[in-house]
Order: sequence, then structure tokens, then C-alpha cells
Amino acid sequence: MAELGLKGIFPLWKRDSKELIQEFFALGFKAITVSVNAKLLDESFVGRVLDENFINDLPSNVDVCGENGEFHTFVYDGPIFSSPIKFRIGEKVLKTYKSNQSNAWDSSFWFCDLVKD
Repeated sequence: MAELGLKGIFPLWKRDSKELIQEFFALGFKAITVSVNAKLLDESFVGRVLDENFINDLPSNVDVCGENGEFHTFVYDGPIFSSPIKFRIGEKVLKTYKSNQSNAWDSSFWFCDLVKD
């Protein structure tokens, strides 16, 4: 980035994940999981809204913000939105990817389609 005259700004880097998710909830943001690492989370975690129940159901080895690639989300509402994005949950599928590394931890994921309402 420096070669291009740019400076990286990482406002969340090294912040406590549990504090961040509580701040996310307190600000009124809403998100749903669209992908979860199948080696860490089962199908029941994909297509779930992030809330206190979701956080409480996570295994202890999973970061509450998914900061280690455990899950990925779609934010559909919050204070910066003029209105919530309307969608419905579509198909859930498990996809496994071939890896040349025998110890690859991130080769199988549950995905959830979100369909525009």
C-alpha cells in the first residue's frame, strides 16, 4: 500500500471480539450467516441471524465474530441503512473443496443462498 501512497487503517484490529459483537448488537446492526466452516460448525449455524442465542450456541473454539474464518455474514440492517434489505433464505448446500494440503482445515463449508424478496 505504501508503494501506492496509501495507508491502511484497521480500526477493529486487535480489539476484543466479544466487545465488538456486543457493540454491533447495541448499534442495531443485523446480520445472517451465509457460510460456515463445516469442520467447526454444523448446518444449523448457516442461515442463522447473529444474536445472543447464536453467540451462546457457538463452540468455545469459535470466535464470536468469525475472525478466524469460522463463518461469514451478510449485514442486512442497521443505522446506516435507509431500510432493511428484504430477502428469504434459499437452499443450503455443503461444498467440499479439494486441497493439496493434507491438513487443510478450511476445505468444507455450508453455504446458504439469500433470495431477494
